Amino acid sequence: MHTSKITIKSLFGISEQEIGGKSVEITGRKGAGKTSVIDAIRYALTNSSSRDWIIKNGETEGEIIVETDSGLSIDRKARSNKADFVSVKENGNKVTKPETFLKTIITPLQLNPVEFTQMTKNEQNRAILDLIEFDWDLNWIKEQFGEIPQGVDYEQNILQVLNDIQAENGVYFQSRQDINREIRNKRAFITDIAKDIPSSYDAEKWKNYDLSAKYSELMKIKDENGKIERAKAFKDSYTNKLRGLEANKEIAVSAAEKSINAERDSLNSTISRLNAEIQSANEKLLALDNKLQDKIKIAEANFNVAKAKLDADVGIANKFINLEIKPTNALQEEIDTAEVMIKHLNEYDRMKNMQNEIENLQARSEEFTRKIELARTLPGTILQTATLPVEGLTVENGIPLINGLPISNRSDGELLELCVDIAINNPSGLQIILIDGAEKLDDTSRNKLYAKCKEKGLQFIATRTTNDNELIVTEL
Repeated sequence: MHTSKITIKSLFGISEQEIGGKSVEITGRKGAGKTSVIDAIRYALTNSSSRDWIIKNGETEGEIIVETDSGLSIDRKARSNKADFVSVKENGNKVTKPETFLKTIITPLQLNPVEFTQMTKNEQNRAILDLIEFDWDLNWIKEQFGEIPQGVDYEQNILQVLNDIQAENGVYFQSRQDINREIRNKRAFITDIAKDIPSSYDAEKWKNYDLSAKYSELMKIKDENGKIERAKAFKDSYTNKLRGLEANKEIAVSAAEKSINAERDSLNSTISRLNAEIQSANEKLLALDNKLQDKIKIAEANFNVAKAKLDADVGIANKFINLEIKPTNALQEEIDTAEVMIKHLNEYDRMKNMQNEIENLQARSEEFTRKIELARTLPGTILQTATLPVEGLTVENGIPLINGLPISNRSDGELLELCVDIAINNPSGLQIILIDGAEKLDDTSRNKLYAKCKEKGLQFIATRTTNDNELIVTEL
């Protein structure tokens, strides 16, 4: 589809200008209105302009009509006293969504290819990627990643979006780095904890170990062993104690006899000396035997009480004397081991918790890796189904390559030829390219570009600054 006639009235300083369906070069001095023609055509096709004033000064309405050889016509008016007007018709039938339709028949690089050569490398890459047609939206992103990844400019081309998602400074990559760092730190903590925990440590055993009960068992055994040892020692001293009791009895009896004998001697002496008191002395003498018997009975009674107590103690001792001493070394060692092992429980639990945390972190890290790899592989999948603006286009790490070489490796002339290739790659589109500022190219590059446009059947409208005072339109 080519233009058959372009009519401009009262737009961008142009009073009236008509261009036929041929490729033309518009020449003249600066300010002669060359770029105004280009801007008017861009305005017709995009409804946008970088200029503050669209309508020619002094007029209330400006209009541009673009007619094509396929029956398509575009009529756009800028009006100062009422709303702007646009009409797009195909073979006389009105197109219901003109602005959307126009975007399908033209690409930005067709409208300003010289500006494309002056863009930065990143701007050129973005311009090429924006031409790749792939139907996607945020729902598609969510289906792929299960979420809308943060930190990404979703106004970009899908390939740039995917590149940002998997980039090293992206949220996924940085989050994975943070998680992996946390995993390394936790593993180091676990190693530090584990070096103090015995191998084959049975945490469940020591969690359920009743240290208090074992202490009670040990104390009970020790108490019984003490009773056995004391019983044996008491039994060994029984004879000596009984002998002591008998000796105390004999001493008491001997002392009583000595006392009585002394008293008897005294009384006998008194009888001879005191005849008058013989009667009384005899009575006392008779009483002394009874008194002796009483003292002997007291001594015997004391002996029997003490012996009974001793026999009772022996009876208690006999309960233990024949029992064997229970060994406590093994139980003591078990308790000592338990005390040490139980002290490890908190650190063991902390270590196990960290291991569980590491498993969760590892799963999250692997999920980030999956999403990063997905963002890296999706461009290849997209390029298999997407409509590409030019043959030989591939994308690596978000950078478009033409036949394996980046855009930045091309000269200005090659970049303009690329714009030609992009323009003709859409057969149903408008086969026109606007070259504003052709004087920026050397003669060889300019002539080569014009020749390629003709060879590819692409209509071009070019402007070139010359010293001519008048605006000259030359068909080529």
